[in-house]
Amino acid sequence: MAEEEVVERTISGGEEDPSSNEIIKKEERKNKRKKRLIKETDKAGKRGVCYLSRVPPHMDPLKLRQILSQYGEIQRIYLTPEDPAAQLRRKKAGGFRGQEFSEGWVEFTKKSVAKRVAEMLNGEQIGGRKRSRFHYDIWNIKYLSKFKWDDLTEEIAYKNAIREQKLALEISAAKRERDFYLSKVDQSTALSNIEERLKKKHKAEQVRKVIRQFPQRKPVVDEMEKKSQLSRDILAGDKPEENSPPPLQVSEQPRNFIVETLRTILIKGYCCISSV
Repeated sequence: MAEEEVVERTISGGEEDPSSNEIIKKEERKNKRKKRLIKETDKAGKRGVCYLSRVPPHMDPLKLRQILSQYGEIQRIYLTPEDPAAQLRRKKAGGFRGQEFSEGWVEFTKKSVAKRVAEMLNGEQIGGRKRSRFHYDIWNIKYLSKFKWDDLTEEIAYKNAIREQKLALEISAAKRERDFYLSKVDQSTALSNIEERLKKKHKAEQVRKVIRQFPQRKPVVDEMEKKSQLSRDILAGDKPEENSPPPLQVSEQPRNFIVETLRTILIKGYCCISSV
């Protein structure tokens, strides 16, 4: 309709409008794009995809295309890189330091070619030159019925989105743990500072306690017991201790008098007994 209106305007006006020419060109471009997309979708519907459950060691997409292109025309190839942890272990063990692949997909221009390649090569030896490193490897290839390349891209995008989501969750969890730890560290430092200030304040306000000392005399009973103990030691003939006080000095005259009186008493008593 737009083209007819533009043509009518040009016929009625007799001169071409530059804006109308631009509109016509845009419409032509849109129609070309639509036709190209329709052709591509038709071609994509005719294409077939093969799945490789195992990629031979040291094989890259270029080498795989070189080997499989002799059986039919190939559109696209995608190989999944191996796990980085496995690659690191292999490098540490002194193995191959290049990039290895775990699985892959190959898109052929025709379904019939893809089916024929899968039936012919699955479980067979790769072959080629005997000096080739892939000569004794075996193909593990399968044709994927009703599988399109768009399904693969969607699956890869979905896996990448899940991986990014998991990574974001792990990063957020790590950030929360870090913030919690830092908050606890700040709280502990604040509490320790408060305790130190309180201790200093308590020491400054603390009043020294006055300790009163009262002089005390020794009890009299202890002195009397000590004196009696000393007299017993003297009568027993023990040597006085170095710290003990000197013994009492008794004069000789009273002692002689006592002895004489005792002797007279004993004599008189004996005489009385004998007279009886």
